[in-house]
Parts: sequence; C-alpha cells; structure tokens
Amino acid sequence: MRELERNAAHKQLAEPATRGLSRIAIVGAGRLGSALAHALRRAGYEVDGPAGRGESPTGDAVVLCVPDAEIPAAAGAIAGLSALVGHTSGATPLSALDPARRAGAEVFGLHPLQTFAPTRAAKSGRFAGSGCAVAGSSAGARRAATSIAERLGMLPFELSDDDRPAYHAAASIASNFLVTLQTAAETMAAAAGIPRSDARTLLAPLVRATVDNWSELGGERALTGPVARGDHATVAAQREAVERAEPDLLALFDALVDRTRLLAAQRPAGRTPAFNGSSS
Repeated sequence: MRELERNAAHKQLAEPATRGLSRIAIVGAGRLGSALAHALRRAGYEVDGPAGRGESPTGDAVVLCVPDAEIPAAAGAIAGLSALVGHTSGATPLSALDPARRAGAEVFGLHPLQTFAPTRAAKSGRFAGSGCAVAGSSAGARRAATSIAERLGMLPFELSDDDRPAYHAAASIASNFLVTLQTAAETMAAAAGIPRSDARTLLAPLVRATVDNWSELGGERALTGPVARGDHATVAAQREAVERAEPDLLALFDALVDRTRLLAAQRPAGRTPAFNGSSS
C-alpha cells in the first residue's frame, strides 16, 4: 500500500509548489506538531496528522515537526509522498531535507518564533502575532511557507541558512535563558523566605512589565534598577546575599551586572529609566 502511495505521489511531483494548498500533513505528534495541526485546522486547512513514528501522512505539503537530529530520517521516510516538504526547525538548514528533495520535492522551512511548553494555552496554539522564519529551495516553496504563516496570523520573514545560528541564539536567549534567569530569581527569593510557588506569583507581574517596557522602548530606555542608577552599595549588598545563599549563582550575577553596566552606559544622556512598577 505504501509503495502504491509513493508511485501515485511521484506522478504529482512535477506540479509547481505555487499551486493552492488545501491539505497539509503533519509528521510529529509532540508539542509543536499537535499545536500546529490544531491551528491549521482552525485556519481552514485539511490536516492529516499529527502522525507518529512509522506513519506516512499525505497532503499538498508535509511539515516535519520532529527533533532536529531526526529531520533527515523523517524526510527520507516520506520522500516521494508530496511535492512540498518542510521542517519547523529554526537551527537546521534546508539541506537536512535533501532525502525528500532528491525524490523530487521542493523544500521549505517554517519556524514559528514561539514557545510551546505543555500548558493549556500552548496546546491551543500561540501562532497569531508571532514571528515566523521562512525559507525555501525555490521562490514557489518560499511562497508556500509564507502563505501558511500568514494564514495562521504569523509575521513571516525570510531567513537564510547562514543566518540560522545567530537567529536561533537570539531565540534561545529571549526564551530559554529567560526561564533559566527567572529560576535563579526563584532561588534567591527562597533565600529571602519566599516559597518558590509564591515567588513566581509575585515576580511574574514584574517580569511581564519589564518585557513590555523592553518591547516598547528598547533596552537602553527600559533599563531600571541599582546598576542603572549607579547604586554601587546596593549592588554590593546583593552580591553578598547571592554569595551567601547560592554561591553557584555568583558567576551569573557578576556577568549580568557587567553586561547591565554596559547597557546603562549606552543610555542617551539625561534619559530617566522607564518605570516598570518596581524600584528594583
């Protein structure tokens, strides 16, 4: 049966990637694959999947939502089943899709600039309003990726393979490292006698306001706190508290203070730091 599907699909590979997309197959039933399948259905696409390991869904396009290291094998497994094959990795070049490309497919990249932790909101999808890095082996493949992104309400922008490492580093700093940083803040709150669960509740509004200020004003104008004010005594007291309570965090604290001083030095003369609801 699978061989018959491959033979039938090969006959369609000469069709241009610019043809209308109505049915999209999703490979990978993890967080992103599940959220993407749900969002595509809500956007009016027919969706086959999300398919698990060993399954071969079909569509006008097949989108691989699998771990980066598994993309080449997944592309080989569905080679010949669609004229368009894409992956959702921000870090992986399009060459990872070469097994499908050698079978005649045009290939594309579609990376939602969003996080999909196992929360209720993430399961329903957070695509609308998010950025989306797109790429393609041809103009038609890029248009197909752009069309999918726009249909989901995302903001597509083209990304070359050469720029992927820097782009993905930016995404990791903005999202992954932010979680690491806030977990460090939880640790210091615990040292002050505040339970971790309470610390998240208390610190979250501060974090949200800070991100909103950064988004609206940029780093130089949004920066507040003792480093920005040049309050060296307060910074020294904070450092002593970190060293006493959690010495493993001292190198991180020092690095952040150094980088924050550099940022504070870039503020326009006479600028007052943005107020974010905290004197921190």
